[in-house]
Amino acid sequence: MKSTPTSYGSIAVTIHWLSAVLVIVLLGSGFRAGLSEAPEAKAAILSVHIPVAIVVLLLTLVRLLWWWRFDRKPEPLTDVPHWQEVIARWTHRLLYLFLAVMLVSGLALSIQSGAPAAVFGDAPMPLFTEYAPRLPHGIAAKLLAGLIILHAAAALYHHIIKRDRTLRRMWFTATDE
Repeated sequence: MKSTPTSYGSIAVTIHWLSAVLVIVLLGSGFRAGLSEAPEAKAAILSVHIPVAIVVLLLTLVRLLWWWRFDRKPEPLTDVPHWQEVIARWTHRLLYLFLAVMLVSGLALSIQSGAPAAVFGDAPMPLFTEYAPRLPHGIAAKLLAGLIILHAAAALYHHIIKRDRTLRRMWFTATDE
């Protein structure tokens, strides 16, 4: 369940992949809602987006608690150049930062606009562009999407081109070698 010096444990792996899928759902539904003109369509999309965002917030808090109190990350691979370790470390930090900006701005946007009453009740759909948190929410979404693409490309590069253990370490079947 816990990580070893060479691989991530099953709890960390589960949180990672569940979060990854849910964040992609959030980005897709968020961009789709932003492009939607019809209030009914926007409400239907946001009826998925808002609960999934709450789950991602909770998963992120559990992940941070897990790393802080219960588990330690594996050591970096020894054959990875230092500059790649630095980029990986900063990419992960930025992923957390942009995710936090998205979650906080989304919560603020929901509260200020009254979106839950429109999505889950019968209030009129607000015009989100009229609320200040909309700007950082949109910018962070684009930056987060870009970082996810970079993160996935780096993982695939290590797996397919370098053929090292980077991606296998974050999977359920990883074994110590």
